[in-house]
Amino acid sequence: MADAAAASYADRLLAALVDAGVHDVVVCPGSRSQALALAAARLAREDRLALHVRIDERSAGFLAVGLARETRAPVAIVVTSGTAVAELHPAMLEAHHADVPLIAITADRPPELQGIRSNQTTMQPGIFAHAARAVVVALADAEATPEADAVRIVTEALGAEGAREPGPVQLDVGFRDPLSGGDAHAHTPVDRVVAMPRETHAIAPEPGTVVVAGADAGPAASALAIDLGAPLVAEPSSSARFGPNLVVPDVVASELADEVRRVVVVGHPTLTRVVTRLVRRDDVEVVVAGRRGLENVRGTVVEGDLVVEGEPGEWARAWVGRWVQASRRLLDADMAPIPGADLARDRYARAVLEDARRPVTRAMLARAVWEHTWPHDRLVLGASRLIRVLDRTVGGKPITVHANRGLAGIDGTVSTAIGVALAHDRAGGRGVTRALMGDLTLLHDVGGFHVPADEPRPRLQIVVGNDGGGTIFDDLEVAGTADVRDFARVQRTPQSVDLASLAAAYGWQHVLVEDRAGLERALTRAASCLVEVRLAE
Repeated sequence: MADAAAASYADRLLAALVDAGVHDVVVCPGSRSQALALAAARLAREDRLALHVRIDERSAGFLAVGLARETRAPVAIVVTSGTAVAELHPAMLEAHHADVPLIAITADRPPELQGIRSNQTTMQPGIFAHAARAVVVALADAEATPEADAVRIVTEALGAEGAREPGPVQLDVGFRDPLSGGDAHAHTPVDRVVAMPRETHAIAPEPGTVVVAGADAGPAASALAIDLGAPLVAEPSSSARFGPNLVVPDVVASELADEVRRVVVVGHPTLTRVVTRLVRRDDVEVVVAGRRGLENVRGTVVEGDLVVEGEPGEWARAWVGRWVQASRRLLDADMAPIPGADLARDRYARAVLEDARRPVTRAMLARAVWEHTWPHDRLVLGASRLIRVLDRTVGGKPITVHANRGLAGIDGTVSTAIGVALAHDRAGGRGVTRALMGDLTLLHDVGGFHVPADEPRPRLQIVVGNDGGGTIFDDLEVAGTADVRDFARVQRTPQSVDLASLAAAYGWQHVLVEDRAGLERALTRAASCLVEVRLAE
């Protein structure tokens, strides 16, 4: 029936998306998108998909990013027309640069209402420009093919054709009145869309090789370094920061770097300038595995996974050993001494008590979060000063770490963490998800704290290092050249928000930490909470 075209298209599209492999759907309220939202709600009642309802589209987009990161499956987000679509742009950009399969389903006005200044109407197809790997435009009428549209966008999101990396796509659907109504409409079942296997490329061990694992490199990067007989420089968000060949990034600044002749880059390294300088050296061969490698770097880009052919020579043991020893010296120099280790028994207890009352530093916070996180947990890192401190100060551990390092912005970190935690909990994860971030990163996504009362609250500790503003800029050259007052106002952006009241407003528990002992107690809590850590420096 023509008058049920909107509902028919929405019902058939959502059901086909489920068939094709979409399990999570995020919905934001709106009029033009009502048929899509109601179809999703109906399927959720039937336990055929997981529905997440959010008010703010920008936070909702990053919730979808977090869900897709943890599940490694495409996640759909439904929004109404107008500025609601534009609010997804930050999440779409991050998903594009981090290869996250995100499906933006944007409700639109039909063609006859375009270009005549109709209410809440703009040019939506292509609004995300290069951030959308594909744009599909549909009209919900009698000739529509929603099942085919579903298969196409899931295929594009997974990069299943052409062996591309996964990424975000847009399906823009024009709806005419009536915008909803009637009984559910049956769809034609479709097959599940499966991504094509990644290509493999051979690489041989060579003296002077270093492996750099950036964000999303994956655990296989650790095995790659071992097989190549190479030291491994792995960022925390690589999920490859473990193994016998692991070294801290500061070793790259030592004289050992002069002997490097080849760098193999896996993932997207973004944290340290010493690594960037290394891969830009004219005398260093660079092999980049996958699209996520460093852009604009001279070298060979290999689309796919690397497979080592051959065994490292006798040189490998000495080469890796020198890097590992240098790394241990740096870590040992940065470690605080054991309290009371050199004291007599009668003074030891006092020293331990004094240590427990010590104010929390950034390094102390970073180490504590890392030490309390285990393979059955999840860790989400914000684009704050803390991720860089953690990169310099912690050793190896085989844990899964997520971070929005595609564009390395502070956008949506709370929402991303909630998405990761929800997916981890649903999969039966025994552990807890922890998110470590700075105060400005937290405040940038305050809306992410909103979880509807009828939806599950994730097992998530949001740990915020509160130093009253953007002190990350203190490490940049501008801090030494700008006017002190101007720098404080426009770069540091001081804040004094009452985080306890903020947490209470959204129904989250708040835990205040002011010393080392309080930090240890807070990190052992299993309940969902906001842990505010007052930083000493």
